[in-house]
Amino acid sequence: MFWRKKLTAKELEEKEKSYWAYVKRQFKKNKRALFSLYFVFFLGLIAIFADFLANDKPILASYKGTISSPVLKSYVVGLGLGKWPVHFQNVDWKKDVDFDWTVYPPIPYYPSNLDFECQYCSPTKEQQGKTMRFRHWLGTDDIGRDVTAGMIHGTRIAFMVGIVAMGLACIIGIFLGSFAGFFGDTEFKISRIRLILTLLGSFFAFFYGFFSRSYIIGDAILGSNLTFIIQMLISFGIFFGILALINLLLVPPLKKIPALGKRITVPLDLILTRMIEVIVSIPTLVLILAVVAIVEPSIMWVMIIIGLVGWTGIARFIRAELLRIRNLEYIEASTALGFSRFRAMMKHAIPNALSPVLIAIAFGVASAILTESLLSFLGIGVPTEVITWGKLLSLARTAPQAWWLAIFPGFAIFITVTLFNLIGEGLTDALDPRLKQ
Repeated sequence: MFWRKKLTAKELEEKEKSYWAYVKRQFKKNKRALFSLYFVFFLGLIAIFADFLANDKPILASYKGTISSPVLKSYVVGLGLGKWPVHFQNVDWKKDVDFDWTVYPPIPYYPSNLDFECQYCSPTKEQQGKTMRFRHWLGTDDIGRDVTAGMIHGTRIAFMVGIVAMGLACIIGIFLGSFAGFFGDTEFKISRIRLILTLLGSFFAFFYGFFSRSYIIGDAILGSNLTFIIQMLISFGIFFGILALINLLLVPPLKKIPALGKRITVPLDLILTRMIEVIVSIPTLVLILAVVAIVEPSIMWVMIIIGLVGWTGIARFIRAELLRIRNLEYIEASTALGFSRFRAMMKHAIPNALSPVLIAIAFGVASAILTESLLSFLGIGVPTEVITWGKLLSLARTAPQAWWLAIFPGFAIFITVTLFNLIGEGLTDALDPRLKQ
């Protein structure tokens, strides 16, 4: 059975006095940040249910007495877990299939649908031959694609890029920043043989995990997203598996040799600082151009690149916090009780150092969305068939009279980036102890 445990009066009082309860109260006092958070949740719902809001496929349909959901079936086909029945392959869902009854989304268009009778249709003018049901409410582009459908599905792309890119940046930034801040330049010690074999093993692990499987990974990129994810997980499994085998099988016997088993100090903080300086010095746009020249344009590569270059701010924040926290009493007490420094970092230091990271994430998501919009506007890194806010905005360059192609996508980008910036400002104020009342 599942139920929520009822808290006692004392537990409720302690909960109200907790740090995160204070942060929540402070954040709610900032009405702009609170409204921005609610509006972001609303946009998130649009992103999640985009296929149910704008699609040329029925949400529910009855065909020869059998009820099905073509929209849900499209998810299964897209993941590579199934195929369309023969009578549903390459069909016009509104004309070629004789359904018993259907329930269509509110916007009966997919972003890639073409309306050759309504090109550059303005949302304010009468659209010939269109009922209110099939009207293009925000107009169409140069080849008759519905702007409303593009805006709805563009919300999913924008949120997916922001969340996935910053998720990857968080993993890298928290991991590297924590080690650098907690151990510094003097506390991380490792045996010579473990360091040598780990560095050499990383080369072989990368070769067998990624380089030797480059053709398999390349074919997976051209396939479904699920296939690509599975192949990448296999490559990472091979990479870390080789490193684990080296450390478990080769290091222990060789450590018995005095010269190889001697522990040396690794200056983690110095190494991380130099890494951050190198990453910051590489322009993101130039890096994406270099990657696009090698691989086929994909929104997934855009997310990965933004994540790989966006972790530096998070690493700096958590490094600075752990430089302060590692000398506090409860960290020293955990060490005095016999716990390892690694356990003290994972269980006590990192959970108490994540507050500034939330601020970096909020601003980072806004920056990732803006970067993706810029790339789409320039036609870089994003496949031509993928409709994004930036790509809709770029269409306005060749048709100044189509004002709706500039107004609606530009306003969506401006609003979304502003919302995340306001949330970041609200978190900055809420996490500032000087404002505590």
